[in-house]
Amino acid sequence: MAHAPPTDPPQPERLRNADVHRAAADGASTRFGEWGYLIDGRWETGDDPIEVRSPFDGRVIAVAHHGGPDAVERAIASVTDGFSATRALPAYRRSEVLLAISEGLEARTEDFAQALSAEAGKPIDAARGEVSRAVFTFRVASEEARRIYGEVLPLDWLPGNEGKRAQVLRVPLGPIAGITPFNYPLNLVAHKVAPAMAAGDSIVLRPDSQTPLSSLMLGELALEAGWPRGGIAVVPTRVEHAAPFVEDERIRMLSFTGSPGVGWMLKSRAGKKRVALELGGNAGTIVHHDADLAHAAERIAWGGFQYAGQSCISVQRVFVHDTVWDDFVAELVPQIRALVVGDPADDATDVGPVIDAGAAERIVAWVDEAVDQGATLLTGGSAEGTLVQPTVLAEVDPSMRVACEEIFGPVISLLRYTDVDDAIAKVDDSEFGLQAGLFTNDHAVVQRAFERLEVGGLIVGDVSTYRIDHMPYGGAKASGFGREGLRYAIEEMTEMKILVDTYPTA
Repeated sequence: MAHAPPTDPPQPERLRNADVHRAAADGASTRFGEWGYLIDGRWETGDDPIEVRSPFDGRVIAVAHHGGPDAVERAIASVTDGFSATRALPAYRRSEVLLAISEGLEARTEDFAQALSAEAGKPIDAARGEVSRAVFTFRVASEEARRIYGEVLPLDWLPGNEGKRAQVLRVPLGPIAGITPFNYPLNLVAHKVAPAMAAGDSIVLRPDSQTPLSSLMLGELALEAGWPRGGIAVVPTRVEHAAPFVEDERIRMLSFTGSPGVGWMLKSRAGKKRVALELGGNAGTIVHHDADLAHAAERIAWGGFQYAGQSCISVQRVFVHDTVWDDFVAELVPQIRALVVGDPADDATDVGPVIDAGAAERIVAWVDEAVDQGATLLTGGSAEGTLVQPTVLAEVDPSMRVACEEIFGPVISLLRYTDVDDAIAKVDDSEFGLQAGLFTNDHAVVQRAFERLEVGGLIVGDVSTYRIDHMPYGGAKASGFGREGLRYAIEEMTEMKILVDTYPTA
């Protein structure tokens, strides 16, 4: 039997019945209408509209709105006040809301997928996959909301402490600020929102201005599911107006996903608040001489080019044992050449556009630079507009930018090795440390790689790109710190609290 929430249910001004979200007269150029920002259960607009454009063809697909300094202040005040409601929600109620969001996402899979594909240029099949992941993320959060356990700790380890024991509990931390990038505009947002809700925290989101629709749609769904109206705010802003999300002391934690340069800068400005950073990478994968080459090639073709390589765990560097080099290249390159590049709305498309023309130009420039420095271009290497052809470079030197920096595009670099310990060392010779992949059947090699690689995760028998949303996920070195994955993020978003009590002794 469903129970009424202990707070007043949200009564948002419904987008579709207000001027804030309306279909354009022509019905085509802005197919997703106009959206305001969400504060305290209400949709508002400012005087700084955002034309949300398709990365594929540049068409305006929606209009959203930047919130200015006034809106940012009201959003922070709203979630600060709203925390009193979210922290009071019992575990069963938090679980019910999270499950309702999961079910709502599942019921509206195609709506969300179409928005994702249009705003991010994500191939529609991958967009549906991202919605499916978000459904799972909220469902797991619903379960974890009921499993935030404490413990009883005996304290009579020293004389004079007879009859004393402690209850150790995890309690809600406070208002959370989530700042998210363009590349996974639904599921990366879900990894901020879902654990915050499970923990009993309120949250204010600042989605990327290029891809705000999914976050705004999710905010609407959260209110429909029964989350307190002050428990969530969604406010896209310009960079110059975002500082309070980082610096305001009412925000108790900043959870940021984005570039390393920005992430570490934000940490330096965050003051006393807790910070979790999920940043970049230039993920390495090793193909040892005993690997199943067909399987390795198939997984690398997926892991290096899904969403045009615009993932921080996308395969970028592939270290191949010299004795299987020719056979592996013969397996890999035809699979890359067979990838369909084009319109993300087409079910047949494997690789869609990168996010904008500037990104395409940078990626091609790095490839040209590598070729000028001695790398061999096996396939790809060109772009038409924002469509960058899937690219494979061979004989790459680790010092080339395509290898030592994060390319964030559909490019993989092949590097030879003869000694596996040297390959492990070269994978680790990076400022990044997010995830790595390893194809081998040698358990001793697996153990050495696991011990020596300073990464958040080593994926054996698969590529660095592998992620299941309930596993701990995060990096080392310049790739950040803290962990996502529902139970692990909930730990970051709660405070440990101890009650010491004295009981009569016999």
